[in-house]
Amino acid sequence: MELVEFINATGPRFMAQRFIEEQHMLGWNIPPEHADLVHIHWRNYPAPDNVWHFVMAAVYFILMLLSTSGNGIVIYLFMTTKSLKTPSNLFIFNQALLDLCMMVNMPMLVVNSFYQRVIGWETGCDIYGLFGSISGFGSAMNNAVIAYDRYRTIAFPIDGRLSMGKAFILMCFVWFWALPFSLSPMKSVDLFGKYVPEGFLTTCSFDYLTDDDHTRYFVATIFVWAYVIPLLLIVFFYVQLLGHVRGHERMLKEQAKKMNVKSLVGNQDKEKSAEIRIAKVAILIFCLFLISWTPYATIALTGCFGNRNVITPMFGMLPAVAAKIVSCIDPWIYAINHPRFRAELAKRCPCLITDEKSSSDAQSTGTHATAATEETVS
Repeated sequence: MELVEFINATGPRFMAQRFIEEQHMLGWNIPPEHADLVHIHWRNYPAPDNVWHFVMAAVYFILMLLSTSGNGIVIYLFMTTKSLKTPSNLFIFNQALLDLCMMVNMPMLVVNSFYQRVIGWETGCDIYGLFGSISGFGSAMNNAVIAYDRYRTIAFPIDGRLSMGKAFILMCFVWFWALPFSLSPMKSVDLFGKYVPEGFLTTCSFDYLTDDDHTRYFVATIFVWAYVIPLLLIVFFYVQLLGHVRGHERMLKEQAKKMNVKSLVGNQDKEKSAEIRIAKVAILIFCLFLISWTPYATIALTGCFGNRNVITPMFGMLPAVAAKIVSCIDPWIYAINHPRFRAELAKRCPCLITDEKSSSDAQSTGTHATAATEETVS
């Protein structure tokens, strides 16, 4: 009787203790020699169920296929089609290269999800962080360069178009822009910041959780460098571009009124259509930029200057997924939706393009501004 009473009294407590002991916390599978790799913030959360890791592995695998196929098509068409090798398309080609840098991380992500940690420890985290940062920082500035090129092409169609040499210099500038803050956090360089696991500890980014001035300065600097400056440039050039198109439309209306020529109405309609198309593309690119990099900017600033308790492992995974989704969308926005790319793709792979109207679009014979618009925003 006494034994039964003892079991009844201690049973629930014993079972609860066993549950606590068996409940894994994040970082449970990190050996002591690599313990510094995981910030103490993540160790306060239970490790996610295996199902979540399998779901993330499936998502990464699908994104890897989409990114490889979409950006691979853009690179293949640009490299094998002489008519597509224009200065403007060089920036689209560069965007595809940067997106493929992001894709390089995806096989590692799939493997990491099955191991439930970063393979390669510090070295693996540095490799992941390096390619992710190059792709992120480079894509941000490349978007600004594309906006600049479209502005010059449409606003100054005769003498404003970039030569292939100048376009190549701008392309190299984009890569140089991305390198300093991509290389500096690597352990082998050890200049500013460091790459550490985040979220489920299967992805890596720069450290934004360490509570010291060095980390805060680094995060604030790359926030301005990789987010604020490109964003302001994108907004500035597209606002200028829209202003130019509206001014050109007003000029046509005034000229038609003075000349009393009704034939300019057709040109006015084309310009109005061009303005709407430019606005739609500009808004779309602006939204894609925000979707891609605002999550990282928000989490980094929150980790450094805000309430880091809101950064849960699931919340910490959102930036990585958002950036990779956008890398799959980019080739369709920038290239495959372009009339000349679509026309060439229809020749090579008719099964992928069922309704092709790009040949007539590409041969537009409107005004300089309208022709430039057809080439750059379609």
